[in-house]
Amino acid sequence: MTPVSLVASRPDLETVRTGALGCTACGLAERRSNVVFGEGAPDSPLVLVGEGPGEEEDKTGRPFVGRAGKLLDRALAECGLDRTKVYICNTVKCRACDWSTGRPVNRPPTDSETLACRQWLVPQLAAIGPEVVLCVGAPSAKNLIKRDFKITVERGRYFPCEFARTAIATLHPAYILRNAGASSDGGFSLLVADIAKAWEAATRLREGRTSSVESGEGSPGLQPALEL
Repeated sequence: MTPVSLVASRPDLETVRTGALGCTACGLAERRSNVVFGEGAPDSPLVLVGEGPGEEEDKTGRPFVGRAGKLLDRALAECGLDRTKVYICNTVKCRACDWSTGRPVNRPPTDSETLACRQWLVPQLAAIGPEVVLCVGAPSAKNLIKRDFKITVERGRYFPCEFARTAIATLHPAYILRNAGASSDGGFSLLVADIAKAWEAATRLREGRTSSVESGEGSPGLQPALEL
């Protein structure tokens, strides 16, 4: 993937979106209903990046609008945020499905599908210019942070990122829904904490209250001036 720092000039987000809407670079274009490009504040200091759209997202052309999306909205609200203050997108813009039974069943995008979509993801992030990228789920973290990312061990930590000043990963809302029960919130409180941490870091960096980030696999977080 071309690092944002190597993109020749800051792209226009609407121009990138227009190009993505007509993309036929991989087989996902053949059966999609809509390209799910992304939405939110185009100048936000924080971008949330998931893996790819599901059924409801494919129908509407909007990211995170199914059950998982409603849970994400609730987590944002717990932090005093909503979709007008952050930007939300996915590493892959079209729904990946297994059609072997004749009916679509969601599946992870392949490496080639993810690679094909990087021609839109990289300029999209460059156009927004976020301070912090919050990877929603392990697949996004493996794409944008490091290939061997371990979400249950490394979520909530700051890491170097080619697409922002730093990156953090959090649990995917779908994972939380699967694991929630009478005696557990499934990790919802962790999602809320990670969003709050990412937003605090993003706003401090954007406002110039800190100038550097201490990142790495074992890093406990940002430098003291930016610790939450």
